[in-house]
Amino acid sequence: MSEKEIWVIAEYGDEGIKKSTWEVVTAAKELAGHLKVKPVGVILGNGIERFAEELSRELESVYFIEHPLLSKYDSNAYVSSLYSLIKDKKPDIIIVSATFRGKDYIPMLSAKLDCGLISDCVGFDAKDTILFKRAVYGGRLIATFKFEESELWIVTVRPRCFEYKRTETIKGEILQVKPVLGQQDIMTAIQEIIKETTNRPDLSEADIIVSGGRGMKGAENFKLLEEMADVLGGAVSASRAVVDSGWLPHTYQIGQTGRVVSPMLYIACGISGAPQHLAGMSTSKCIVAINKDPNAPIFKIADYGIVDDLFKVVPVLIKELKS
Repeated sequence: MSEKEIWVIAEYGDEGIKKSTWEVVTAAKELAGHLKVKPVGVILGNGIERFAEELSRELESVYFIEHPLLSKYDSNAYVSSLYSLIKDKKPDIIIVSATFRGKDYIPMLSAKLDCGLISDCVGFDAKDTILFKRAVYGGRLIATFKFEESELWIVTVRPRCFEYKRTETIKGEILQVKPVLGQQDIMTAIQEIIKETTNRPDLSEADIIVSGGRGMKGAENFKLLEEMADVLGGAVSASRAVVDSGWLPHTYQIGQTGRVVSPMLYIACGISGAPQHLAGMSTSKCIVAINKDPNAPIFKIADYGIVDDLFKVVPVLIKELKS
């Protein structure tokens, strides 16, 4: 009888395996210890052997699904490739980071496999049974969920909810897989990839985020938040009101219809704290709110609050941080 496995499906960028994947590796190893299963990596692409090797330094085995049609991400090609391997190898659990990509193809994969999915988890408790935690009601409550007995579980984990713990370097086995893919499996034609030219970290992986709302009064005033973010080595984000006003692109939006983040520090400037926004950042480790309205809802979840005009407060903060 083959050994039971928990799979981590990896994401990577030009610089290597993404930080959010390493966080999931940590979560998977903790789960593997409780469930007595083997942690295994899965990576898809073409010509990315170096990333498979990078993953194998922390996991006993890595399935490397390689095909020219996987050179660029396509949700249908990912689902087709993974479905075949899952049916063949029959893992017990699949765990993935709840990034844009994870949120895109994992529900499709779950539906095709007809198996359970718990999405956007922020932690788990392991006692007699495994209870997965996720934020509900716009982050106001943390609910616990468990799987019924089934052949396969799939879990997505919110980035920054597990601290990556590097383990002793090993040399895991890399098992190359050649999926059966044709052009009919590619549903999206990518004409061009335009990368944002910034030295700031990606919002999903940033330790510090400086965010602005309608109180910023205009797109030109975000230079103030950009300066503070650069001093702190953080990222810049915005509320839906800012995006709807056209001050920043949608990729900057935090909230129920935008990005969901859990940084170590979230500084909310001129953000009232609508439930839609709180749903995207309420699990941040430390929240600092700056708003001239003492009754702004953001203060109810903030660890520290400053009731004043942000255009007076932020320049002082920047000056102090620089000194």
